[in-house]
Amino acid sequence: MPRPTEIKLHQQSRVLEIHFDDGFTCNLPCEYLRVYSPSAEVRGHGPGQEVLQIGKEDVNIAGIEQMGNYAIKISFDDNHDSGIYSWETLYELGRDYENNWADYLQRLRDAGVSRRAD
Repeated sequence: MPRPTEIKLHQQSRVLEIHFDDGFTCNLPCEYLRVYSPSAEVRGHGPGQEVLQIGKEDVNIAGIEQMGNYAIKISFDDNHDSGIYSWETLYELGRDYENNWADYLQRLRDAGVSRRAD
């Protein structure tokens, strides 16, 4: 599995830029990372238990902490800080961004809710 060689937060544009050792680079919006958090709070404890995240359009990253040699823990400014993003998870989120984002927007439409906070 490829490993990050650089992780750079662009706080003003709310984007996390990641370069991997296989040459792959991705720019992941903070909102995307938040709504696809690997935490149980978002993903549930099994298939079908996922919780649709709403009102996260303006979320930003408050902090990033390295977890050993395998992951980072991202703390968001909405107080969500239980997601540990392995290198594999970050790579997959980058690789699958287009499909994941389209799926998320469709799930919001289906639920009749918004990306905007009330």
